[in-house]
Amino acid sequence: MKWHKKGHIYGPKGKQVWAQNSALTPTPILLNPDIIRVYAGFRDSQGVSRIGFVDLDSSNPNKVLQVSETPALDVGQPGAFDDNGVILGDVIQVGNSLYMYYVGFQLVAKAKFLAFSGLAISTDGGDSFTRVSRSPVLDRADEGIYIRAIHSVHQESGLFRAWYACDDGWELIDGKPYPRYQIRHASSVDGVHFDPDTQPCIALSGDEYRIGRPRVFFIAGQRYMHFTWGTPRGDYFPGLAKSDDGLNWTRIDDQLGISLAPEGWDSQHLCYPALLQVNGKTLMFYNGNNMGSEGFGWAELESAE
Repeated sequence: MKWHKKGHIYGPKGKQVWAQNSALTPTPILLNPDIIRVYAGFRDSQGVSRIGFVDLDSSNPNKVLQVSETPALDVGQPGAFDDNGVILGDVIQVGNSLYMYYVGFQLVAKAKFLAFSGLAISTDGGDSFTRVSRSPVLDRADEGIYIRAIHSVHQESGLFRAWYACDDGWELIDGKPYPRYQIRHASSVDGVHFDPDTQPCIALSGDEYRIGRPRVFFIAGQRYMHFTWGTPRGDYFPGLAKSDDGLNWTRIDDQLGISLAPEGWDSQHLCYPALLQVNGKTLMFYNGNNMGSEGFGWAELESAE
């Protein structure tokens, strides 16, 4: 693949108490033919994320039309699995509603944090979302007792298919714990209750200690997945894989087709890509340095070869 970077779009400027910095895991949908809505996690001064959105002109995504004044999804109630922040996830159309799969964070005494997956539904066109449950739809299990974070959901053959990051313990880097995780697949008939029989998809490779934020997409009938991997050296960069069935994946990182900039907002890190097809074009929205602390930008696919 070959991507052409089009530039930085948006990062919070601290005008709102709940959105002081960052626009984490940007996740686009086509709201209508004229508007691309990008949901993202905006952080407050304490680093706690709430989900808001940025509306863009579909014919010129550099043009910001609107930024949400209030969170589309706020943090959960005290003591809940999502009381210390929420990030995307995925947003999909189901009938006349939008389903938002999100990752909720909770601080606990004997681990750095816990992160499990919730579901909220919008019936007002995506301006606000209501939780279907105060508990996770993908909770802890023996395969992942700290993290089970859904980042991609497709409806296929009567099933909701989810690809998620699942923990593998903690990596000590300079004496500090960082989560180890890799990618698995789960399925559900109703999008709420997921089958406990899950499958591994992509495992760690080389000196990677984490590989997550799986985003599954199709180009020219071929199924691909973007993900983001990290090393103890501080690398944080996307990878690419392909699959026929969504379960067995072959990494083709050398075909990613995008790289760090020589300077600027995406010169140190490039992460969390998510794609949208609009007006006959394939667009990528992604974070840059420090996992989105400076917001998100976009690129356009020039060639799938």
